[in-house]
Amino acid sequence: MVHVVTAFLRHGGRILLTRRSDAAGTYPGKWAGVSGYIEGKPTAAIEDARRELEEEVGVTDATLVCAGTPMSVTDGDREWTVHPFLFDVADRAVVTNDELAETEWVHPTAMLERETVPELWATYRLVAPTVETVHEDETHGSAWLSIRALEVLRDAAAEAASWEVVVSVARQLRDVRPSMAAIATRVNRVMTAADGDVTKLHHQAENVLDDAVVADEVAATEAARLLSEDEFDRVATLSRSGTVLAALEKATPAVLLPESRPGAEGISVATELAAHGIDTTLTTDAALPGLVAAGDCDVVLIGADAVLSSGAVVNKVGSFPVALAATRAEIPVFAICAQDKIRGDDEFVSETGESLSEGAKSVTTENPVFEVVPADLVTGVVTENGTLESSDVASVANEHAALAAWDDEVGENRRRDEPDQ
Repeated sequence: MVHVVTAFLRHGGRILLTRRSDAAGTYPGKWAGVSGYIEGKPTAAIEDARRELEEEVGVTDATLVCAGTPMSVTDGDREWTVHPFLFDVADRAVVTNDELAETEWVHPTAMLERETVPELWATYRLVAPTVETVHEDETHGSAWLSIRALEVLRDAAAEAASWEVVVSVARQLRDVRPSMAAIATRVNRVMTAADGDVTKLHHQAENVLDDAVVADEVAATEAARLLSEDEFDRVATLSRSGTVLAALEKATPAVLLPESRPGAEGISVATELAAHGIDTTLTTDAALPGLVAAGDCDVVLIGADAVLSSGAVVNKVGSFPVALAATRAEIPVFAICAQDKIRGDDEFVSETGESLSEGAKSVTTENPVFEVVPADLVTGVVTENGTLESSDVASVANEHAALAAWDDEVGENRRRDEPDQ
């Protein structure tokens, strides 16, 4: 059996499709991912995937997201096993070799409308995000996960035979991480704009997804501008916010951050910042408030899994004591996020980490993942539309509350269509 790799590169919500040139050994003129034969053991196919990425498109720094289950493909007298991989990249720059005639960054559903190598869409689906992967992810922030949720909705719409199927997926996505407001807001925006049309929903999901990627990037740029203009050279932060991380990489201040348990994602954030040449200090969760109160930073930046309609910010546990310490030391505290993280109400929804006591069953443990930072401890919420105050947040919250009405309308239409008993 011949074994090959197919690697999909993703940036934002789009992937790189390549069109094979006449110099390609198989399927010239057809669209594909980045693919090639496995030269070593199939169990080490990741090495071949990275080799092909470097040889075909000049990418050496892709981050592995998912390695899919290998699948068998038969096309006439050809039969082979495809090992699929999905990678994220920081930008869309590629340098192609003579095996490729052209490349294009597209929504993956474009595969369904093009002449591709056999089973390319089926191969992609083995590594594409799902409701389950959104639910189980404990590493990424809500902005990143909301993009993945929109990918799930987009792909479901492209395959769906009926509106009811997509409604079911949308409800699952909206409810799968209720603590993360951006997921519900962005799913609601797609469903509202689709107005009961599956084809329209597919294209709306693509549009909202592209807009969301830009919004997250602009929010990071706004935060970086804030750091530069106000000459904040020392920043304290915590947990893993993709938007905060992007802002810090743009502004390059000295950064103080804790491990951020449960999850300890602060360790990986510190590693990433240091790799960008940023002066980074890693400390414990318990020590961070005292260091902030002692003046070891000029400003505190936190992400936001949600901003409540009152202007309070929901973020990783540990944010509240840091904000308290900063306020006492007269150090400003800014939440950095896209505007879609503003909830349409003032409800706080948390998540719970693993039990803290494995041995003594009689011991009750409490290990919350999120907590509320009251509005009076937050200097401002920095978004793609600038820095918002509490009154601005309340106005946006009303708009987002209205987006949720699509589900009420679906329920009302279903009851209207049901026969009388």
